[in-house]
Amino acid sequence: MADIHFYFDPVCPFAWMTSKWVRQVQAQRDYTVDWRFISLRLLNAHIDYDAHFPPEYEAGYTAGLRLLRVAARTRATLGPEAVATLYAALGARIFDSEPVPDDAGSHGLRGTRAFVEPVLAGAGLPAELADALDDPSWDAQIQAETDEALVLTGKDVGTPILHFEPPEGVAFFGPVISRLPRDDQAVELWDHVVGLARFPGFAELKRSLRELPQLRALGVTEDEAGAQQDWHGGSRRQKR
Repeated sequence: MADIHFYFDPVCPFAWMTSKWVRQVQAQRDYTVDWRFISLRLLNAHIDYDAHFPPEYEAGYTAGLRLLRVAARTRATLGPEAVATLYAALGARIFDSEPVPDDAGSHGLRGTRAFVEPVLAGAGLPAELADALDDPSWDAQIQAETDEALVLTGKDVGTPILHFEPPEGVAFFGPVISRLPRDDQAVELWDHVVGLARFPGFAELKRSLRELPQLRALGVTEDEAGAQQDWHGGSRRQKR
């Protein structure tokens, strides 16, 4: 049993930022992490995208589902460690690279062979894993893990969801962070988060003021980050 179950959607910038922090903690605490799936496209299946989201969201979330199909086949074929490799490669390509136009075409491109095959090649993974992009037979597994994650926290959350010391340990949404801590701060932050989550009566700690995630693909550097608006569009945001 892994020390941490980390439920991610590969197109969520907040999940990516949190995942990089968890990898910092993992390296210092020697934790094992099982990278599991939660699909924003399936999570928001009941939402009228035209009414609630900017145009690029549906394309982006659909691309995320397609990438999770590749991740599901990767795990089935090569094992869970290969999912860690794949997610690291996908996240770096999506978020730690130059910005792309914020439109449906650019966001949807992430769910295509033209995008995925070079990522697989760079990660040393077989090109045929990209066949899963168009294979909805993986969706049942992705839906099951999405449901599994929501059982742990309740439904009014998004990505990521973390489960520490499963099956009996604490689970929570987030934390949502916009910048990485220093290595010497990473474990301290982890201990604070887990300590808070372990209190049985704890439900939520939140503030609406936040900066953009400091990710190259969002065009935000550490000096530019302060006081910028959440890229999800404020009140239009549903599940991250």
